[in-house]
Amino acid sequence: MTTYWAEHAWLPTGPASSVRFPVHDGRFGRVRAHVHAQHDDVRLPGVVLPGLANTHSHAFHRALRGRTHGGGGNFWTWRDQMYAVTQRLDPDTYFALARATFAEMVLAGVTVVGEFHYLHHDPSGRHYANPNAMGDALVAAAAEAGLRITLLDTCYLAGGLTGEGHTAPDATQQRFSDGSVGGWLDRMAARTPPDPSAARIGAAIHSVRAVPKPSLEEVGAWLDGVPLHVHLSEQPAENIACEMFYGCSPTRLLADTGVLRPDVTAVHATHLSAEDVKMLGDADAQAAFCPTTERDLADGIGLSLGSDQNAVVDPFEELRGLEMNERLTTNERGRFRPDELVRVASANGYRSLGWFGGGEIAEGALADFVVVRDDTIRTVGSRSGQIVYSATAADVATVVVGGRVVVDRGEHQRLGSVAPLFRDAFDALRVER
Repeated sequence: MTTYWAEHAWLPTGPASSVRFPVHDGRFGRVRAHVHAQHDDVRLPGVVLPGLANTHSHAFHRALRGRTHGGGGNFWTWRDQMYAVTQRLDPDTYFALARATFAEMVLAGVTVVGEFHYLHHDPSGRHYANPNAMGDALVAAAAEAGLRITLLDTCYLAGGLTGEGHTAPDATQQRFSDGSVGGWLDRMAARTPPDPSAARIGAAIHSVRAVPKPSLEEVGAWLDGVPLHVHLSEQPAENIACEMFYGCSPTRLLADTGVLRPDVTAVHATHLSAEDVKMLGDADAQAAFCPTTERDLADGIGLSLGSDQNAVVDPFEELRGLEMNERLTTNERGRFRPDELVRVASANGYRSLGWFGGGEIAEGALADFVVVRDDTIRTVGSRSGQIVYSATAADVATVVVGGRVVVDRGEHQRLGSVAPLFRDAFDALRVER
């Protein structure tokens, strides 16, 4: 057992000072505030936050950072470049790229990631000898990087949606598709269960573009307490096509097919009507918004706490995006209180990914926490209760996952320097520099 003493810590009741807590078997013991440190306590200077959840990631998109901005364009032209990267990935290169990406996340304070995984098969669309080789590579990469993962195994059946109906997967999309909901479920059932202390298997519907209505109904009937995520209304074109073909919004289509329920998370949810928002609320569904992606892909102003394409890996920037984007649309400050922002980035994200009992510094909770320095050029002078408005990923000093120190003094304890891991991964992918 290790006992820690923190100058400042975010508890479920808000920020507190002089906080002492033991960690035993990967969980917090009794947490007490306003107490003196004992001589053998591990002292944590700065501000201790609960573990931060990245609820929406595509690890392989990290290969596109700083490489897609030269020619302008939009989401759809960006997607063509993203598809080109998928053709270069196999289980080995996917593992190398994901390991570096997940390690970057841990260094930024992320302790659990939801990986939205649809790159299932080889480039010709055939199963690998192990039909879950690509997903297993992601789980192994997360283990090497030292963070928890919920692998959101994604159902992806159609190539797209127009006013005339769904299109067949093109040559690139063949490796995303299992052909049917039954094929998707059969492949998932063939997976060897991962270590439940480190990894969970969830599910995802790529979008209403990629899963036709009859298949949505099959997924809705299959759901049983498994975290399910779905890209929803990311682009206006998706809404228009759904209205033209199905006569309703994507949100209404999910509701009518039995998909909307409390264990569902809508990803992006950028272009929703008031009725759509009400349907999500009535279903007690969650939403995972990604501000840095909404800006980068010109999707529109969105609210988010996922890194999505990993063009930026900084949970504090995502947190501020949640607040600042709301300020832009309402002309009001303080749309979210600091404690609400912290909870959205931690406990709510853990819940979305099926890790109940995480994201809080409380007795019995998973011992995942992040120490943010309050003496850097960015954070010095900040109040502990407002550190999320000034900190960046560079200010993360220590990251503990399940009671194990993964990052100490800003260095990854297992992998060392992470930048060379990216260089090696890019070289294997033949990415020109």
